[in-house]
Amino acid sequence: MSESTNKGKKPAYRPLLKPEGKHREATAYSVTIGLVMTIIFSAAAAYLGLKVGQVFEAAIPIAIIAVGLSTALKRKNALGENVIIQSIGACSGGIVAGAIFTLPALYILQAKYPEIQIDFIKVFLSSLLGGVLGILFLIPFRKYFVKDKDGEYPFPEATATTQVIKSGEGDTGGAKLLLISGLIGGIYDFIVASFGWWSETIYTTATHWGSFIADKTKVLVKYNVGAAVLGLGYIIGLKYAFIICCGSMLVWFVIIPLMSALCGPDTVNFLGTTFSGVSEMGPEMIFKTYARQIGIGGIAVAGIIGIIKSSGVIKSAFGLASKSFSKKGDTTKEEIRTQRDLSMKIIVWGLLIALAATFVFFYFGVIPDTNKLLLAIIALLIVTIIAFLFTTVAANAIAIVGSNPVSGMTLMTLILGSVVLVACGLKGVPGMVAALIIGGVVCTALSVAGSFITDLKIGYWIGSTPKVQESWKFIGTLVAAATVGGVMIVLNKTYGFTGEDALVAPQANAMAAVIEPLMSGQGAPWVLYGIGAVIAIILNFLKVPALAFALGMFIPIDLNLPLLAGGAIAWYVGSRSKDKALNEARVNKGTLLASGFIAGGALMGVVSAILKFAGKDFYAGEWAQTGGAQAVAIVAYLAVAAFLLLSSLRAKKGETPKVDEVELKDVDESIDE
Repeated sequence: MSESTNKGKKPAYRPLLKPEGKHREATAYSVTIGLVMTIIFSAAAAYLGLKVGQVFEAAIPIAIIAVGLSTALKRKNALGENVIIQSIGACSGGIVAGAIFTLPALYILQAKYPEIQIDFIKVFLSSLLGGVLGILFLIPFRKYFVKDKDGEYPFPEATATTQVIKSGEGDTGGAKLLLISGLIGGIYDFIVASFGWWSETIYTTATHWGSFIADKTKVLVKYNVGAAVLGLGYIIGLKYAFIICCGSMLVWFVIIPLMSALCGPDTVNFLGTTFSGVSEMGPEMIFKTYARQIGIGGIAVAGIIGIIKSSGVIKSAFGLASKSFSKKGDTTKEEIRTQRDLSMKIIVWGLLIALAATFVFFYFGVIPDTNKLLLAIIALLIVTIIAFLFTTVAANAIAIVGSNPVSGMTLMTLILGSVVLVACGLKGVPGMVAALIIGGVVCTALSVAGSFITDLKIGYWIGSTPKVQESWKFIGTLVAAATVGGVMIVLNKTYGFTGEDALVAPQANAMAAVIEPLMSGQGAPWVLYGIGAVIAIILNFLKVPALAFALGMFIPIDLNLPLLAGGAIAWYVGSRSKDKALNEARVNKGTLLASGFIAGGALMGVVSAILKFAGKDFYAGEWAQTGGAQAVAIVAYLAVAAFLLLSSLRAKKGETPKVDEVELKDVDESIDE
């Protein structure tokens, strides 16, 4: 990066777009394309997240598309516009994660408590208000994370996206590659979801010996053959995919068989937790009823550990925010263009309005009539305090590892919020609804804050105007919230969140499992939570990422094993040559192909859901459950995996954008208008 030293002081960073120049940023073109990207990727991410429990980050695919479009349309000096397209489009990931991790729990509980009412307005407002609060809470910390700590935090996703935006200019190869792989992955997954020409999941129980082992030992192996899940594993990489799978293997190959052997067919009460007829259940039923509760405990404690580790950052960021709020007058005019935020006056008024709107939403749309005013105030305080404090945790996590442990923090929010609400007299079904919507607002705020710090770092490196990014982020949040609300309703009516073929929605299931016993006066499975907590603590001492391992314990094994396959392909293509640059080019090409699999598969999944919702069902259900369909699935899966592997190995040096480090230099004067 181009920096200049000055008597031992920290060198000043010089971005691509010169601070003193005028550049095209928020134009009719960039805003329109950004909003289109928001709609498309919000729908795709919502479907994939509810199906496999992982929300893919759309920053890199959107950046590639933005660069490809600007080149195809021969738009000159489009760096600033492409940053705005990416920043607006990236609202999709933040809003989607916040919504789908919590709000589907309302549908899950509705199956047991029909009196629960869910509508578009509840989903939309909780996502919108949470997103707005996340943006406003983060802005005062922008300089701390983005400017003051420049060079200290790696910002992996921001680094990759920045390099795509910079290096891809004038070359549509990346966009074409993404389009090709998107078509392959999309058609592949569309055939599976819409026609059932081959099975979506293969089971060892499809064979006689597999059924015998599952019946006698409760050991079952199942594997999802979707192209999108394979691509997700490639991008996650071998290290984290392996840790996630270790969590799954511990539960499915050790804990479930052990539970069956120890508990037997009788009812056993152990420290207040009742185990009934465990040995009579199949492995999947044991997992759903008991074993996955261990994962919930692990996720919650892993989130708490992350917060404790980030306490110093919270304190420093809180002090910086306090100083910012105490400044008199508007100082934005004194700042250079690349350091100009929305004025503190706008932020303060924006926060007051957003919090007032949140209070009105809670008062009229969430809290029951009893003690309405007091409970609405308490709900608002829970949202305000936790969202503000955890915003810095989310930003810090993204800055360091590019992963936001928002589900763990939200679980803790639900537990704390439920304890407070019950103490104030709100429990039962109304308490469940209130706690989940409160959790949804907090979860979305934290998710959007983590996503937005990446956008702001990209803007810092490129030389965008923070004030412009911050202003248009609100519009993207509005569009993303509306899209997610609509998609969630369609997916619920098409697939549902409960039942045999329902969407997995693992985080939402965790939220429902936590909230129900707390609000209904039943005994929660504290022993199982405790086992998960102990595992997370031990992993932390062993320096193993506890959150990734805990997610593996909770998410079904058929959705985790493909991650290992994708991660193994990424490792293989990146280690075959002694030429580091060639390995890098291969990995980068594979990243583009995997991103296409994810985007194409997820988008076509939404199309398939819409067709089923419209009554156009072409699915060959009987065939898809046969051994022959599983055999075809293996062949088809090996073919798509081979395409990913062999196409990546055929990469040449310089063929695709370098996405794992940034070497930015001052650009030519011609970039200025």
